[in-house]
Amino acid sequence: MENQLAAIAAVITTKPETIQGGGAPVFVVTDQKELQKTSMTLEKIMDASAHEIDMNTIIIVVR
Repeated sequence: MENQLAAIAAVITTKPETIQGGGAPVFVVTDQKELQKTSMTLEKIMDASAHEIDMNTIIIVVR
């Protein structure tokens, strides 16, 4: 079995005040609809996985 490394490639949120600094770009959106649309688009572009952290934040993870 190979070792797989995962990295957060992007963070999408409706509440930027809850995000601390880090190494991934943060996309700030205005509502839940835009949150879902942006995360699905980035997921496809990056050939990655979207994971909901809470109702206001989704991360894009690449392996």
